[in-house]
Amino acid sequence: MSVFDRPIVMLDFETTGLSPALGDRITEVAALRIVGGRIEERFVSLVNCGVRIPSFITALTGISQEMVDRAPPAADVVPRLLDFIGGDTLAAHNASFDEKFLVAEGERLGRGCGHAHLVCSLKLSRRVFPGLPSYKLGQLSGRLGIAFRSAAHRAEADAEVAAEVLIHIGRHIGREYGLPRIEPAMLAAVNKVAAAKVPTWLGKYAAEKNAAAPA
Repeated sequence: MSVFDRPIVMLDFETTGLSPALGDRITEVAALRIVGGRIEERFVSLVNCGVRIPSFITALTGISQEMVDRAPPAADVVPRLLDFIGGDTLAAHNASFDEKFLVAEGERLGRGCGHAHLVCSLKLSRRVFPGLPSYKLGQLSGRLGIAFRSAAHRAEADAEVAAEVLIHIGRHIGREYGLPRIEPAMLAAVNKVAAAKVPTWLGKYAAEKNAAAPA
């Protein structure tokens, strides 16, 4: 079943910390292109940014110093990542976190980001499925019946589950509001709507889209 009318790239980074402004860097990236309602392309790589991996990061992710020391350098990985994303909509679970690292790594190499929109699956989940006890990826995916196929806190596993969460959200909105295809730009707009106003906003949006559709 086709869900989205344009591709969306789900991004996940593993990093050495929380802030690129404080010198934290990426250690692993996964970017998965969702076409229609399926993951069709993958860009996955460990990244050598020439920094030390804190022991607590290794304990959390399993990514060791030796692994990143043997990985391709950021100067190779980041341009290929930006080319992979291109002008498609970018998504992530807690998207502001991943986008700030993408921007920072691009700026280090004199490269800008070209993604069309930014969609946060965490914010969307709060608006579309209000009242859940947690919106952290592991707990949320479990509530939605989406299982990790490999260890959490690795970029590809997290990106894959986040992509399935986003597809689930798209299908839910389509069913609830009678929309045959979901526009990524609409999801980005819903991110900015107050949670209490989302049902009314989506109802009005769907009514306008369906009224404008050919008979």
